[in-house]
Amino acid sequence: MKGNKAVKLSLFAITWPIFIDIMLHMLMGNADTLMLSQYSDHSVAAVGLTNQLLSIVIVMFGFVATGATVVIAQSLGAKLQKTAAEVAVVAILGNLIFGLIISGVLVIWGDVFLKWMNTPPELMDEATSYLMIVGGFAFIESVIMSAGAAIRSNGFTKDAMFVTIGMNILNVVGNYLFIFGAFGFPVLGVEGVAISTSFSRFLGLIVILFLLFKRSPFPLPFKQSFKLFPTHIKSVLKIGLPSAGEHLSYSGSQMIVTLFITMLGTTALTTKVYTFNIMMFIFLFAVAIGQGTQIIIGHLIGAKSYDKAYKTCLRSQTYAMIISFLMAGVASLFARPLLSIFTDNPEILHEGTKLLYLTLLLEPGRSFNLVIISSLRAAGDVKFPIMMGIISMWGVSVPLAYLLGIVFDLGLAGIWIAFAADEWLRGLFMLWRWKKRGWERKFLIKREATA
Repeated sequence: MKGNKAVKLSLFAITWPIFIDIMLHMLMGNADTLMLSQYSDHSVAAVGLTNQLLSIVIVMFGFVATGATVVIAQSLGAKLQKTAAEVAVVAILGNLIFGLIISGVLVIWGDVFLKWMNTPPELMDEATSYLMIVGGFAFIESVIMSAGAAIRSNGFTKDAMFVTIGMNILNVVGNYLFIFGAFGFPVLGVEGVAISTSFSRFLGLIVILFLLFKRSPFPLPFKQSFKLFPTHIKSVLKIGLPSAGEHLSYSGSQMIVTLFITMLGTTALTTKVYTFNIMMFIFLFAVAIGQGTQIIIGHLIGAKSYDKAYKTCLRSQTYAMIISFLMAGVASLFARPLLSIFTDNPEILHEGTKLLYLTLLLEPGRSFNLVIISSLRAAGDVKFPIMMGIISMWGVSVPLAYLLGIVFDLGLAGIWIAFAADEWLRGLFMLWRWKKRGWERKFLIKREATA
């Protein structure tokens, strides 16, 4: 396979498998929520709260995968297939070591983290059980993320999609067996969902590693991975660490806002979980476009096609913004029926409907960040997004959420308005940064360091 394959592919060809892949990852979480909603609303809240913590763990794994995506894409764009293969194995080794450490921390101190999150007493047992199992095997996801990043950067986005399809099927079957006790299986509730999630990921790991060996344009030097580690980990972390900082800042701010929501009660927390499960399908389009654009721009910059990279980002942003607004419109029109899939609680239905109407304001702003930050990252410009993210998330989103949601007693609606203010402020600054084109100089420095 030629190293500049992603340049030759259209945005649609790169993006649609990523779209389905991400959608299925979201469906895995939604399947847990939907199937548990037939079991207990408290179980839903427990899993939703725990996943807030696990999302930070996934972000931490993502910094290696993100850095690897950019370095591999730029290497392939520059036709450096051997370097791309070496970076892939270094990323897998790095994330495996990191994943084992994080899994151990979650098993030993997981209940402490849940107490820090102000977990309601009635949710503590189920939340702890879920965290011990899913968190204990989190290292599996860390390796999947690195291997998936390498496959996608090579242009084989459909392979990662098929792996996710398989994992989702296994997860749903496992949920059915353990939640409803089918075919004589024990009814384990939250614990069963955790077992199903972890087992499906383990099988997915085996398949995705096989596909990586098959698809790599250059033999993967796993036997030399420890020797190669010092050579390539610096370039991966140069992109990955600042990117992780931005994601961690977001996840951290979301955790603080979740603490505010717990002040509003378990019903508000459950409403937030159900509404987010619907919202994920709205911004999923922008996420997929952002990730596809990142791969293409990485290849383009590796090939020194700067003007084409500039136009590709702006065109992708236009698509993402339009689609996000249209999807938010559809969700708001069918808000009550969509929420009714999860619950018949009238208070949740009323509050959730208001939140979905507010997505018309929130999601177009979010599209700027999902697409343009990915493009800046692909070009090596990673410091500005994290600086702006910290300023906006902690200077706007968190204090405004508390002010509107708690002090002014607007509840979840006030918190959603704070989210929208943060997304639009950061998004417009990202657009300004891209149009200045300072990222071209950022990449030249990185190229000299890794060539």
